[in-house]
Amino acid sequence: MQLADVRPLHSAPTTDSLSIAGKTFRSRLMTGTGKFSSLETMRHSLEASGSEIVTVAVRRVQTNAPGHEGLAEAIDWEKIWMLPNTAGCKTADEAIRVARLGREMAKLLGQEANNFVKLEVIPDAKYLLPDPIDTLKAAEQLVKEGFAVLPYINADPLLAKRLEDVGCATVMPLGSPIGSGQGIKNAANIQIIIENATVPVVVDAGIGTPSEAAHAMELGADALLVNSAIALAKDPVAMGRAMGMAAEAGRLAYQAGRIPVKAYASASSPTTGTISH
Repeated sequence: MQLADVRPLHSAPTTDSLSIAGKTFRSRLMTGTGKFSSLETMRHSLEASGSEIVTVAVRRVQTNAPGHEGLAEAIDWEKIWMLPNTAGCKTADEAIRVARLGREMAKLLGQEANNFVKLEVIPDAKYLLPDPIDTLKAAEQLVKEGFAVLPYINADPLLAKRLEDVGCATVMPLGSPIGSGQGIKNAANIQIIIENATVPVVVDAGIGTPSEAAHAMELGADALLVNSAIALAKDPVAMGRAMGMAAEAGRLAYQAGRIPVKAYASASSPTTGTISH
């Protein structure tokens, strides 16, 4: 596969930064490390995307699962903030144990102050939908232990508010099932979550194209997490850059404010001063 020569995304200077648990980031695109054809492709894709937060499956790194051998050493952790995740955990107790391992892994790689964890509790092997009850249970315990918890959830406004109330640093509703590329299927619920949240809302899972990424940001999401759409693209490097640009464009569009939707046409040219016979 020939990869396009795509330079890293360089955002225009802006004061519109993303803040999570007291840490500030310029990019609003988070990326993953799974499913890439090689570590080299992954590195170039991350660089092109401009992403500053990269999620890593703790269990897969520790067991050197296929595609994860040497992954922790392949990324410059002085430039990228690690987001250890509890992928593969089916219960709250499993997720809590893996989160603790993830925090130690971050410390070993030089991020002494990193207490972030992406909380995933997924007992469902077919649809990969998160367990709301055990996610809340694990979140409560991890917050008590000083973690900045970023929980992956269904687009459930009531659960999102409960997780925020127990002290989670963000909420991460899915756009559609993991890796499905179906786009934003839960827009109405995601909007409700955004309207009621006082912590950042990160749309996670299901995004397949830059237009879908931009759509999520136009809804008012604070950030995105994209993995499969980049890793499995024909040119992951180009797609990484496209997703970074889409996140930026969607955010800018949200701040600019779209025009009202009307049921009829509205001329863009003024009607005054026209020539009449």
